[in-house]
Amino acid sequence: MSKRVWIKADWSDPWDERKKFLTASLEAGADGAIVPPEDVEKTRQLGNIKVISNSEESDILMLEASTQDEVERTISKSQEEKERKIALAVKISGKKLEEAAAKAGKKVDFLIMIAQDWKVIPLENLIAELQNVKAEIFAGVKDAQEARTAVETLEVGADGVILDPRKEGLEEIRKTCETLEELEEEEIQLTSAKITKIEPSGMGDRACVDTASLMKVGEGMLVGSQSNGLFLVHSETLESEYVESRPFRVNAGAVHAYIQTPGGKTKYLSELQSGNKVLIVNSNGETSTATVGRVKIERRPVMLVEAKAEDRKIRTLLQNAETINLVDKSGDPISVSELEIGDEVLVNIQKGGRHFGAQVEETLIEK
Repeated sequence: MSKRVWIKADWSDPWDERKKFLTASLEAGADGAIVPPEDVEKTRQLGNIKVISNSEESDILMLEASTQDEVERTISKSQEEKERKIALAVKISGKKLEEAAAKAGKKVDFLIMIAQDWKVIPLENLIAELQNVKAEIFAGVKDAQEARTAVETLEVGADGVILDPRKEGLEEIRKTCETLEELEEEEIQLTSAKITKIEPSGMGDRACVDTASLMKVGEGMLVGSQSNGLFLVHSETLESEYVESRPFRVNAGAVHAYIQTPGGKTKYLSELQSGNKVLIVNSNGETSTATVGRVKIERRPVMLVEAKAEDRKIRTLLQNAETINLVDKSGDPISVSELEIGDEVLVNIQKGGRHFGAQVEETLIEK
């Protein structure tokens, strides 16, 4: 799951001052904003962002506690609230309050740890205590560095952060969102595989994945017909005498194929739709996340591409056209129309099988 950033904007300054921070939050891609009840509707008018407040009109009900008794009252209130999710901010001032917060985390939807002086140990304890229960854990932070520490704590990390940007200013909102986005990037192990078969395979429905990002030469997506290995299919960043470049697009192949998505998961190409996230991978295995803007599925001639790596054969079906490229072992695009037996292309070898897109350790045969 992606780490979330909520911006704290519920202080008592005039609306015009808070509005600057809310606008910066929207522009930076923050997931939510904590505002006073009177600002709920005005915040919604600025853009599409989760509004968290102690108001009947908010998307998420925000409650606060600084004593054990207040935590207990919040637990009771959470049982009464049926319509909305509940976020509880607890000001941790000692072990007893930390234990009360852990108890509340089994009842509320979001548990926010607020410390007077930012501390890692209480956060570690709450993450360990609540890793298999209901609440998502957030940590109150003042800057991007604290945010990074929070989401990396105990490797699992907090599920998100509440940034109070008053001290560091508007720019810290962008820095924090970018820091957490960078931490989501994964490194993929690519290896060289020898082409063992190339043959026309009739007609099929193939999918072009158009993203809201522009890719560079050397970047593409991991796609394959089998869960044991995926080909690096190059983006349409190259100029051609036949068509103009489409640097936002990967012509990914037949609709049945797997495509790599963030978090080590996959989807079928046929399942992708606008708003989904996909993984962009370059020839060095470096990755970034892109948002799908559109998936174009059209009937086209397809070809089987088979390669062998690490004593296993992997296959995929790609559109049979000169503008579709894989990536060779040197990191350069190579058109499928020019592929020959013995050529080496970059692939990602995977272990186990797939169950609803998640990788599982099991014996699996795919032909």
